[in-house]
Formats: sequence, structure tokens, C-alpha cells
Amino acid sequence: MPRHDPINRPRRADDDDAAAAWKRYKALMSWMVLASIATAGLALLWLAQTGTEMRLHLVIATIAGVGLSVLVGTGLMGLVFMSSRSGHDEDAGGRHDD
Repeated sequence: MPRHDPINRPRRADDDDAAAAWKRYKALMSWMVLASIATAGLALLWLAQTGTEMRLHLVIATIAGVGLSVLVGTGLMGLVFMSSRSGHDEDAGGRHDD
């Protein structure tokens, strides 16, 4: 029979690792916002250099498409590494010290 996940588990040493992982993730994502803005800007610059007519809809679509794609990709990949480093994977995997 499946066991329910513990809601109020006692504080462990892994909690400090989780806090450090979240701090590192937030710092990484602040840099990725800047990388996303730079990437969208480079995409707009490339479009302008090709002679494409820069209409407002094209600019908005490029910023949304390129910028958000970079943010979503780096955000999800960062969460994979963050969950591994913080101990969430072990908690979800059913490895309990019972």
C-alpha cells in the first residue's frame, strides 16, 4: 500500500543544502534574464540587418518568442539541477529513513 508523503518532517541537514540551492538558482536566473534580453536584442539586430521591415508585431513576436524561449529553457533546466542538489529528488523517490 502506498505511503503518504510526510507533511511535517523534522528539520534535516539537507534543508541547508536546499536553501543554498534555491539561492544559487535565483542568482542564476537573474543572469539568465539579462542573457534573454541580450539574445532578443541580437535577434532584432539580425532581423534589421537582413533588411526585414521592422513592424511592431514582428518586434513583439521576436521579443516574446526568443526571450521567453531562453527564459523557459534555462529556468526548467535550472530547476532540474536545483532539485537534484537540494535533496528533493531523494524525498520524492521514496527513499525514507524509516
